[in-house]
Amino acid sequence: MLIKNYDLKSALISYQRLLNNQKYFEAHEVLEEIWHPLRKSNHPLKNLVKGLINGAICFEHLKRNRENSRRKALQVLKSYERHKHLCKKGIEYFKEFQECCDKIEALKELHKL
Repeated sequence: MLIKNYDLKSALISYQRLLNNQKYFEAHEVLEEIWHPLRKSNHPLKNLVKGLINGAICFEHLKRNRENSRRKALQVLKSYERHKHLCKKGIEYFKEFQECCDKIEALKELHKL
């Protein structure tokens, strides 16, 4: 199954909207649906998408405030940290990827991560 570029752009826009509304699990789900076909097609941005998925889950752990939530959040955030450098000019949908990365960075600062 090949992914349509429009679907990726729409997913990034939805992801950002959900992050803005503190719906972190839902944001994760939106990108995860897109990530599976990206991964299978070996898309060059698959790792950045996976990092954004894990970025959203990081804040879901904090939102739920369960035992060890901060430790779990930091562990999950490592994938985002490894791949956020891929969010640079010249990539497909730079604006959308950059806005998503900027939101994750703002959330990190808010939660002092």
